[in-house]
Amino acid sequence: MLRTAHESAPRPGPFRQAALIAAALAGLAVLAGPAKAELRLCNGTSSRVGIALGYRDGQGWVTEGWWNLAPRGCETLVPGTLGSRFYYVHAVDYDRGGQWAGTAMMCTRDREFTIRGFEDCLARGYDRSPFFEVDTGEQRTWTVQLTDNRAQEPRP
Repeated sequence: MLRTAHESAPRPGPFRQAALIAAALAGLAVLAGPAKAELRLCNGTSSRVGIALGYRDGQGWVTEGWWNLAPRGCETLVPGTLGSRFYYVHAVDYDRGGQWAGTAMMCTRDREFTIRGFEDCLARGYDRSPFFEVDTGEQRTWTVQLTDNRAQEPRP
């Protein structure tokens, strides 16, 4: 039935009102969705930064790159539930030089890449780069903050 502007909708009774409120709250819960789960990396510097990521999946070790982060920007590297406790990051400061690195050597290359395995990088035609370890402590979401002093500040 069509209503004109001067007609009002019928008022629901108390039980119908409670059902409408419950439906509205359920709708808000669906819109809000489940708690976010991801691995994010934020560039807290004034430089452009390149990011390579190493992790273990169901088939073994993988390294991927490059994510390009603008100054003061953030990027989600692993969307959804984290499948591993440990991730490895290698970051390069494009503007001022230098890098954020650690002691875990993994394969990389200059262009976009996905590389399986971390052994025999040079023999397979890849570069070897030092990655630092990120221990997420098995949290659902984790953020790594790169800063000018090259310190990695993890935040659950």
